[in-house]
Amino acid sequence: MKDDTESDAVVRVCVGSTTDRAKATADAARAAASDAHVVEVGPTGVGGDAPLVLVTEGGETTFYRDCRPERTTRVVEALESGDAEPGDGTVEHDADTRTLPVPESGPLSVGNRRVLARCGWVGPGDADAYDDWASEVVGDDADAAMELVRTVGLLGRGRGDSTPDDPIAVEWDVARETPGDPVLVVNGNESDRRNETDRTLVESDPIAVLDGALAVAELVGVDTSDIVVYLNDADTLAHDRMRAAVSSVVDARDLDTAPQVVTGPDTYIAGEPTMALESLEGNDRLEARLRPPTPARHGLYGRPTLIHTPRTLAQVRELWLTPEQFDADDADPGTRLLTVTGDVDAPATVELSTGGSLSSVRDVVEFAGPLKMACVGGQFGGFTRTLDHTPSAAAFAGADLGTEGVVELFDDTNCAVATAGSRSRFARDENCGRCVPCREGSKQLLSKLRNVYDGEFDDDGLRELTRVMSSSSTCAFGSSAARVVTTAMDEFETEFRAHADGRCPSGACEEA
Repeated sequence: MKDDTESDAVVRVCVGSTTDRAKATADAARAAASDAHVVEVGPTGVGGDAPLVLVTEGGETTFYRDCRPERTTRVVEALESGDAEPGDGTVEHDADTRTLPVPESGPLSVGNRRVLARCGWVGPGDADAYDDWASEVVGDDADAAMELVRTVGLLGRGRGDSTPDDPIAVEWDVARETPGDPVLVVNGNESDRRNETDRTLVESDPIAVLDGALAVAELVGVDTSDIVVYLNDADTLAHDRMRAAVSSVVDARDLDTAPQVVTGPDTYIAGEPTMALESLEGNDRLEARLRPPTPARHGLYGRPTLIHTPRTLAQVRELWLTPEQFDADDADPGTRLLTVTGDVDAPATVELSTGGSLSSVRDVVEFAGPLKMACVGGQFGGFTRTLDHTPSAAAFAGADLGTEGVVELFDDTNCAVATAGSRSRFARDENCGRCVPCREGSKQLLSKLRNVYDGEFDDDGLRELTRVMSSSSTCAFGSSAARVVTTAMDEFETEFRAHADGRCPSGACEEA
């Protein structure tokens, strides 16, 4: 029975791997609290707010941004004395809400927080905070659940997904029809530190990711023990929280067996779907597998295997729980998660409707500008001078941009030639070496870019080389690496010619 003097206040401290000061803030909150309930939750995705503390009493939550340990102590002590410390905004909401109350203005108000709805609000390992389970929806009527995914045409998300930007139902049908015991790999191994989309989900809402995985497993016939959550071995917080979430879900759902949580190397190629399988099989040398056959027909140890990112599984869960929010007439139904980074004060992960505008990412970060260019798609994204794009797979493909989940904003101190060159060097050094178009093509690509500084801009030769890499590389590594150069040339041809003449318009290249 609750004591009459016990406080109803809940103090939530948002702690993530990129918010290095937040752990000390959480410790300060626990040390100062005697009555208030202190909860360590995951990041909201907005790095500029960190460390972020939320104080909830009844139907009201006050936000304390950049809340260092000293301020946190004052906040908690004032809360318990009944004399609240002024915050940075207050939101009124239903006292029983299970999702983050969103302010009317500021970075958290940008976009449409559906997949991110619980990030920064629920405990990462608290299965009791969930009333609805997608796995129960599928269990009640698997045929209807499958038909819904087919009808809506939900696409995979992220380079770590085996069906990026393609309808996931097609591979599910293949896996269901292929003889053998199927496997589901949750591919959360992302080494590109620009991309915090999947990492944010795993650190903040791993239970939702697991629920999506359990629902897909139910539909395809994957035993719970054959769900493999594959994470980056450098992401220790994500690993710890996913393990805690697995334990909590197993208890809450009374499961007989538990999904596996394993880690792979912190290298870029280890996140590519078929190289993730190579890593899981224990191979020392990771090389992309030829397709066809796809992993759904011949995957982990030859078994039919589905490989989905946390983003894809979170979207699937939302589809089965809230189908009214997905329009089958959309070319890319649902939402897209994007990490906004580059020349910004602090990165932020935002969720945008695929029918919205990419330009809204400017409102989620502090960017002094002026905007010279953006790279959309991560390490091997495409360059653009404008953000007037729709954040959908079809629109990005039409503009030769990437859908990996990153938008980098660059001001006019950056050089397009140098930026393309550094990413081409990464392609040369980090490719798996299996196919000639990527292995040798990336060497030639870097060599031709170096020649620009020596006065030779071989426009036709560069374009022919990138065409070959794009059309004949075994995996997306080679084709994406080519995109970096082609889009840089398309958008900044005059800069390439200026470098060939011995000058860098941005002043960033000392050698030019």
